[in-house]
Amino acid sequence: MSNIAKAFEHGKAFIPFITCGDPDLETTGQVVRAAVENGADLIELGIPFSDPTAEGPVIQEANIRALNAGVTTDKIFDFVRDLRKDVQIPMVFMTYANVVFSYGSEKFIRTCSHIGIDGIILPDVPFEEKGDFDPICKKYNVDLISMIAPTSEDRIAMIASQASGFIYVVSSLGVTGVRNEITTDIRHMTALIRSSTNVPCAVGFGISTPEQAEKMAAASDGAIVGSAIIKLLARKSFHVRGRIFFFVVR
Repeated sequence: MSNIAKAFEHGKAFIPFITCGDPDLETTGQVVRAAVENGADLIELGIPFSDPTAEGPVIQEANIRALNAGVTTDKIFDFVRDLRKDVQIPMVFMTYANVVFSYGSEKFIRTCSHIGIDGIILPDVPFEEKGDFDPICKKYNVDLISMIAPTSEDRIAMIASQASGFIYVVSSLGVTGVRNEITTDIRHMTALIRSSTNVPCAVGFGISTPEQAEKMAAASDGAIVGSAIIKLLARKSFHVRGRIFFFVVR
């Protein structure tokens, strides 16, 4: 069984997204540990990239801040090694294909396995091109997380049937970012997913309030919150226990 499955064993999973190195890795470590203390079930760590095509302005700016501060993939790997001394819940990387290719796909994925990363999310790699990464992921027992978007309906069964870890359900068209309302029929999407697989699914892109998180989690197996957290960090709201992690859904 995938280690990621543990995140979904005790009810709806709360999955915070945190950009590594924004504003520095020390702060990222504090935020990750605060998330765990406040009930996070899985941590999604963003590896900064200069052209994050799936991201809206909030996370794009976080990427720029982290890169300007000198964050590198190797520094993030060392950071995760340190995190794993006390952080036990599943963790996944979210980054882009060029980051993996430029590092060396096998070296990157092998290192993920060695440092305790349970999966990777590559939003710019469509299902039809997953063969560039999936065999290596399987070799090192790292889940390649599939993404399913509102436009994927005719392909949902195909994507879901080959998914591992969990399925990232994209709530809205476009890029990440805080949204006032999510209008996609998530229940319909998850019903199609569940007809093809038992792999859990969590909803992300645009969840910005506890009410949205509760609604999305009710229609799936969990909620992913990114931009809302990054916005608070950008305001230097580092004392996070009562402010950033108010999204716990059960």
